[in-house]
Amino acid sequence: MNSCGVDRKSVGISSDAVLDSQFTAKLCSPQCYQNCPNIVDLYYNLALGEGAFLLDLCKSQRTNSRHSMAQIQSSGAALGPIAAGPMSASAPSPSSPIDCAPTPM
Repeated sequence: MNSCGVDRKSVGISSDAVLDSQFTAKLCSPQCYQNCPNIVDLYYNLALGEGAFLLDLCKSQRTNSRHSMAQIQSSGAALGPIAAGPMSASAPSPSSPIDCAPTPM
């Protein structure tokens, strides 16, 4: 976990972490990618939620971290549009009836 820059005792996560070049360097390190897939997956999804692509952030980190991170921070926008991928076969279709409400008394 330390190789990814996270601590078991910390509470909560924030998308701000991926804009921190020191954190991103640890998250994008081979030690983190190869040994902590759950952490990488978590921050991958968090970055996607913000409109960024973690692999692009990692590439920026390796090539020119200060300039790339400053660009992301100053614009407040994502690196670019991200096309939606195919939905998982196990995901319910929009027309599937899903009852999330409690049964009426």
